[in-house]
Amino acid sequence: MINQTDEFYAALVAKNGHYEGVFFAGIKTTGIFCSATCPARKPKRENCEFFDTAQEALLAGYRPCKRCHPMAFPQQESALVRQLIEAVEAEPEKRWSDADFRALGIDSSTVRRQFKKRFGMTFVAYARSRRMGLALQNIRSGEPVIDAQLNAGYESGSGFRVAFSRIMGEAPQSSSRPLLLAEWLDTPLGPMLALADDKALHLLEFTDRRGLEREIERQRKHYAIAPGRTSITDSIEAELKEYYAGKLQRFQTPIHFRGTPFQQTVWQALTTIPYGDTWAYAELAKNVGNPKGFRAVASANGCNQLAIIVPCHRVINADGELGGYAGGLVRKQWLLRHEQHTKRPA
Repeated sequence: MINQTDEFYAALVAKNGHYEGVFFAGIKTTGIFCSATCPARKPKRENCEFFDTAQEALLAGYRPCKRCHPMAFPQQESALVRQLIEAVEAEPEKRWSDADFRALGIDSSTVRRQFKKRFGMTFVAYARSRRMGLALQNIRSGEPVIDAQLNAGYESGSGFRVAFSRIMGEAPQSSSRPLLLAEWLDTPLGPMLALADDKALHLLEFTDRRGLEREIERQRKHYAIAPGRTSITDSIEAELKEYYAGKLQRFQTPIHFRGTPFQQTVWQALTTIPYGDTWAYAELAKNVGNPKGFRAVASANGCNQLAIIVPCHRVINADGELGGYAGGLVRKQWLLRHEQHTKRPA
């Protein structure tokens, strides 16, 4: 059976118009993303990744292709959309205001309407997604944090962390939704992003994880996000220090799951895997009452939003191989060895 990636790649090579708007192709070698009918020379399959929406491609750090204009209306050039996209590419770090639109002779309500109708997001969300994608791309590509910090114009680590959080956030007073505060946490395995309110931790993930951007956008559908910390942030930061020091085996910071009932059942089961032990996917499936559903369990495991404290890293293949890990196999191996070496008798 052909998988979706093969299907989309075949459509990209054939410039199949039936797939226009169905997917967007990110080209790893050039850093651009294209529509299904892009006339440019086709990249190798291994250099492509596919996204359901243009926003997902932006959040992954890709910029729109100048040949196929994937952000333009199908079969129609939108001068306004193209003008604004070019303006963002000229100053990708810029934060847009109504005054900026007036300076261009553009009505802000028209901008919001056109972008919302075509892409399901406002222009401000588009520009924010582009900024966030660039920031995370710098870190994900292996650029040292200090270099990314200085390139962004910040002289202190704390200033860069605050700016990083602000890329994801919005002013609390601009939204009636509940508020989550975003904080950058330094750890021995690399920086992590924590999203918390005053009751629970909602997200904890390494900043270079693929898909982190999309998860932040999913959180934003339910919450306003702004830089800052709560007592929950203080709690998880202290517990992470104890964990890395080999002094803590079970986290007590309150957590909040956002997912389907099945996903939440899997995540809850993960928290019962003993420190220093591992389960195979089949064993996890059995523990959630679905012994034949190890593929569904593996998928839910990969959607875990609370790295380390909901220990998806403790799930391995039946043959003893590590399997996958969103934070990277090097980290997974380190975490398992760390726990095995620091495990205390029950």
